[in-house]
Parts: sequence; structure tokens; C-alpha cells
Amino acid sequence: MAGILGASGGRTPVVLPGVPALGGLYRRGLVASGRRALDRRFGRTAPRTLPDVAYAVAGVRADAEHLTAYQHLLGESASDVLPAGFVHVLAFPVATAVMVRPDFPLPLLGMVHLANHIEQLHPLTLGDRLDVLAWAQGLTPHRAGTQVELVTEVRVAGPSDDVLAGPLAWRGVSTYLAKGVRLGADASASEDVAPSLPDDGAREPFTAPLPTGRWHLAADTGRRYAAVSGDQNPIHLSKVSAKALGFPRAIAHGMYTASRALADVGAGRGDAFTWTVEFTKPVLLPATVDVRVAPDDDGGFTYAAWHGRTGKPHLTGAVVPR
Repeated sequence: MAGILGASGGRTPVVLPGVPALGGLYRRGLVASGRRALDRRFGRTAPRTLPDVAYAVAGVRADAEHLTAYQHLLGESASDVLPAGFVHVLAFPVATAVMVRPDFPLPLLGMVHLANHIEQLHPLTLGDRLDVLAWAQGLTPHRAGTQVELVTEVRVAGPSDDVLAGPLAWRGVSTYLAKGVRLGADASASEDVAPSLPDDGAREPFTAPLPTGRWHLAADTGRRYAAVSGDQNPIHLSKVSAKALGFPRAIAHGMYTASRALADVGAGRGDAFTWTVEFTKPVLLPATVDVRVAPDDDGGFTYAAWHGRTGKPHLTGAVVPR
């Protein structure tokens, strides 16, 4: 228990019996999202601060068939080393469990992925036993609603039964946006306030560079990634379900596009690296996306993906070896 307390930044530690099933979590998220909508409609008080809790799951193991399916879809090489995006997939249900708690203030369904910052300190392999920890922080107003950060940490399980006593191997911070959700002044009083992302007008102008590749993404790309990631958010699955949440068509998962760019970097990323991405404009499916992945002057790589006809960016990011 001492290991969890130290890793969770003082949040109340809760050890789950296993990795929760995402199907059940999304059903709970659907109910909670409906309840939040009714609360807003009728002016009822809803939670305006984040739960003071961190969820932990001990002894998580990757499945070989699951890993192979992920590698085939994303273009990763066949290996027993877990891609950093696959580690995100393994840890994602634990973070999702935090987001479907009754005291989590934002609706899970329709949440938009704004950015990701992942640090891989050393590689993880198929045979490793992993301890996963997740919590929420950074609840703050955004120009289009309210944003929040979900933090996940992955450690190699130690020889003792002390959860999270092993060395930290991977840490990810995912920033999400609940579009149109305004929590009011109380939201800015959170102890874990994060700065709002800049307005589009404040971003550095994007000029489409010379592409190094092109992705042809079919209409079922969201469903195919959902099959390997478990992320069944309706905005990714079909035109009908996406329209119900305010999108004209299904959109590609942010982690699909970011992980595909990471796969394009290949072995040049090394065993330890920092991987960042900022999502600018959703990829409406089906889509043709121009991509550039290239070395930079500091020994790392930058990448960008944009609409081939309009030149408008979908995402930009970097991979920096440690």
C-alpha cells in the first residue's frame, strides 16, 4: 500500500481485482452521460471537482494474439516488445474506470482527445507482469467546453506483493475535451488546474510540408481500431452514432493516428523516448491523409498529418529518444 500512496500523489488508492471490461465501462458511461445531461437540463447540481482517487491493477499481462492484431493494424514490426501505443491500450480501461465513476464530473461518451504526452523509460515485453495506476487531474475550462487530464503509469511488477513497488517503465498523460460542457466557476477552483490549450488563432500557422507518405483510411477504420483497443466510443464507430454526438461522420481515434505515426518512425525511436502529439482537426472517415515523418536536428523525429486537399492539419507531434 505504501508504494501506491507514493505513486498516486496522495490520492486515495483503490486496488481493483483485475482490468475492468471496457464494454461494461461504456455501458456505465452511457448511463452516467445521460444522467449528466439531465442534470444540466434541469439545473440540478452535478459534481464539479475530480474524484480524489487512483485506481490500480496488479499483474496485467499482454496477450500474444492481441499484440499481433495490434501490430498488423498499426504497421508495427513483429516483436515481443510492446509498442508504446499498445501499452496505452492495456492501461486505458483502468483510466476509463476513473471516468465512469459517479463523482466524475464529465460525460464519457463524446469525449474528444486533444493531446497526449508519453514517456517510455525502458521497453516492456510480452512476458512482463505489469502494474497499472490511473487517476484524473487538470480539470479546467476550455474554449469549447471543459478539459481534463487522465494520467496512467505502468510499472514492471516486482517480486513482492507490494503493488507498484517495481520500477516505472511508462507514463502517459492524455488530455480530453468534453465539448459544450461548462462546469461553471467552481471548476477553476480545482487543486489540479491545468492551463487551457491555446486558441486556434494563437497556434503557430501550419504549412503543409513535403509528405513522406499517405494514409488511405477506410470508413471502418474506427471499428477496426476499436476491435484491438476496446475503445468503443460511438464517435468512432459509425456515421449514425457519430452524428448523435455532434460529428458529421465517424472520426478516427486519435491514438490510432498517433500510433500509426509512431510505427512510421520505426526503430529510430530507440528503447526509451518521449512521444508527444497534439490533435488539431478530427479525421472524418473515410479519409486520405498526407503524412510527413522525418528526423529533426536534435536526433529525434517530428511528424504531421494533414488533409491532402485543404492542407489543414490533423495532428502534429514528436518522438525524442531519451
